[in-house]
Amino acid sequence: MASQTGPRDPEELDAAGAITAPTIAAGTTVGPVHLTVAELDRSLGYYETAVGLEVLERGAALARLGAGGRELLVLVAEPGARPARGFTGLYHFALLLPRRRELAAWLAHAARDRVPLVGLSDHFVSEALYLSDPDGHGIEIYWDRPREHWEGRVAARMTTLPLDVDDLMRELDDPAGEPFARLPGGTVMGHVHLKVADVPQAVVAYRDGLGFGLMAQLGRQAAFVAAGGYHHHIGLNSWESAGAGAPPPGTAALRRATIVLPDTAERDRVLARWSALGHPVRDDGPDPVVVDPSGNALALAVSL
Repeated sequence: MASQTGPRDPEELDAAGAITAPTIAAGTTVGPVHLTVAELDRSLGYYETAVGLEVLERGAALARLGAGGRELLVLVAEPGARPARGFTGLYHFALLLPRRRELAAWLAHAARDRVPLVGLSDHFVSEALYLSDPDGHGIEIYWDRPREHWEGRVAARMTTLPLDVDDLMRELDDPAGEPFARLPGGTVMGHVHLKVADVPQAVVAYRDGLGFGLMAQLGRQAAFVAAGGYHHHIGLNSWESAGAGAPPPGTAALRRATIVLPDTAERDRVLARWSALGHPVRDDGPDPVVVDPSGNALALAVSL
């Protein structure tokens, strides 16, 4: 079921480094991810059938998808767009399922319906499945172990081990006959993992500019930052992108991720910190968009 193509397992590390306390509000989360795709019909077929998202809105060149009515993914078609390999941008976006049984049901569906995977991992904090869409965008589907299992131990314990598939499938009475139509309504965007040109530079931006706490770091290779003590809302790595530039026009790439803040006062505080470091802010939509040193764009939304 696993394939050798697509991105490598994205948390291949033993996490290290001391936690730094966040200054961003504890209730901060991540929201919808916007992607460029080459063929909208092809992508919609994949995300509906293989991943299990539902189409919330469809236009000629744009579609919004989600679960339980919650928007999680926005696809913008650019015919002929090429996969964004060798650049900074998206490593994967991660869909967080509410319960372990739902992860088992999704894996049973993948086995039955021959959905190619690129990784299956136990990260101590979570159990995760990895796949790659037709444009090469990385996807993670995962569930979190209970917070008391890992809270305060992320830096010491987050790692990558082979997933115990047999144990996971014991969540189901009959894996072969387990029904699957779509992802459960409680699915959220759990985290976003980005490719950056320089990890230490990115850590300064996300820690000192946005205010995320540094939860774990592997030298100059990878770092994980979060709000409210979560294991990570944003992953940063340079495994495939050290010294690289942002994707050029005409590539199927990340358009922007979304950080969801509790209120406008918190957003103003984040923007003030970000601007104080000299990083750019774009005002080209309903929410201000910050651009990190590697060219990755993040919209700063406010909870409704």
